[in-house]
Amino acid sequence: MRWALVKVCLAVTAMVVVAFAVPLGLVVQEMASDRAFSNAERQAATMGPTLSITTDPAQLRKAVESTQMGAARRMAVHVPAVGDRAPVDIGKGWVGERAVAETRRIGRATTASVAGGGSALLQPTALGSGDIAVIEIYVPESEVSNGVATAWLVLAGVGLALIVGSVAVADRLGARLVRPAERLADAAHQLGEGRLGARVPEDGPKELRSAAVAFNSMADQVVELLANERELAADLSHRLRTPLTVLRLNTASLGDGPAAEQTRSAVEQLEREVDTIIRTAREQRAPAALGGAGAGCDASEVIRDRMAFWSALAEDEGREVRLAGVERPVRIPVARPELAAALDAMLGNVFRHTPEATPFAVDVHDAGDAVIVLVSDAGPGIADPDAALRRGNDGGRDGSTGLGLDIVRRVAESTGGDVRLGRSVLGGTEVRVWIALDDRARGGTEGARGRRRKRRGA
Repeated sequence: MRWALVKVCLAVTAMVVVAFAVPLGLVVQEMASDRAFSNAERQAATMGPTLSITTDPAQLRKAVESTQMGAARRMAVHVPAVGDRAPVDIGKGWVGERAVAETRRIGRATTASVAGGGSALLQPTALGSGDIAVIEIYVPESEVSNGVATAWLVLAGVGLALIVGSVAVADRLGARLVRPAERLADAAHQLGEGRLGARVPEDGPKELRSAAVAFNSMADQVVELLANERELAADLSHRLRTPLTVLRLNTASLGDGPAAEQTRSAVEQLEREVDTIIRTAREQRAPAALGGAGAGCDASEVIRDRMAFWSALAEDEGREVRLAGVERPVRIPVARPELAAALDAMLGNVFRHTPEATPFAVDVHDAGDAVIVLVSDAGPGIADPDAALRRGNDGGRDGSTGLGLDIVRRVAESTGGDVRLGRSVLGGTEVRVWIALDDRARGGTEGARGRRRKRRGA
């Protein structure tokens, strides 16, 4: 907008300068020409009294030489034959006899171009005998254009100064308009990146002030809504403490054995997760990134650990389990609790949404620039994979909150990867989790955010 305003002012000022300077320059040029020929007419008029008295060549030559033009050899007098006297030509002529005769015939002053440059004024003058003499005055080009070049330079300088001044003023006005808009855009970017303290100074033009007031009000409402959401999450999580306490007390009476130990371990993990949710909600800030410098784990070790937990339930339900690709360590830039939560979400979906005795498999592939985790089953599959990836969409399935795959997706996208749903080789659903080891491999975090916005319909 700033440069558009400058361009408009530049164009308008240039048109105004041209519209006024060019006609004014032409007027100056015409005035210089009129001044030169008016001076020549005055010089020619000084010979009128002499020609009305005498046509003697000697006296005429003396009179011509006494004038300014005559002394400069720029005046000539052409006297026709009078009676028995021959025509008289005093001084050097610049035009031919035809032009002199034509002026004598029409009886008024004329001008004619001179071959070597310049012009000649031919002024007819009546003699005492009634005949017409012609006085010729040479007007050089330098007199006709005297001062014209200077005038054009002055006009050009004034026009250039006006253009530069208008551009400077337009630039200042444009900066005054654009700066508040830039601050508003910058604050919007900061708010989008999670810096909730971003606010905009309420200054500038009226419209931008109104936009700044609306933005600040929106940001305050966002902060308030997030605070309410955190409090609600903390309250709901805190309500789980009582049933968890009952479960923990009940597990103490289960005695010894693998099933009892697994149940106690699950209750302890659930208590830790609830405590984490409460602490995060009470900290009044966004949760930390899932990955980052120093964060990471061995994906193979985490998968083996979680599969040991879920294998007991799979055995009870008669499910065949296949595990592949976890024989050697595979480091990924995801914290161990986050990867474990993602695996539990995917495996929990298998147990909740497929019939008992349905086989499933977990495969890990190291692709060099990424690690691919595949969880596949032989169940009925997902009718609408795109809808299943949208946060909060349970697909109308019992026991589903629609948040499990969202947890998986956030883990993948924190590394620049993504999640895809498809048909597995077992005939059911395949969840493909792409965990990038290098952001450039999948377009970086910004690319993941763009894919996330696209899936959410933003």
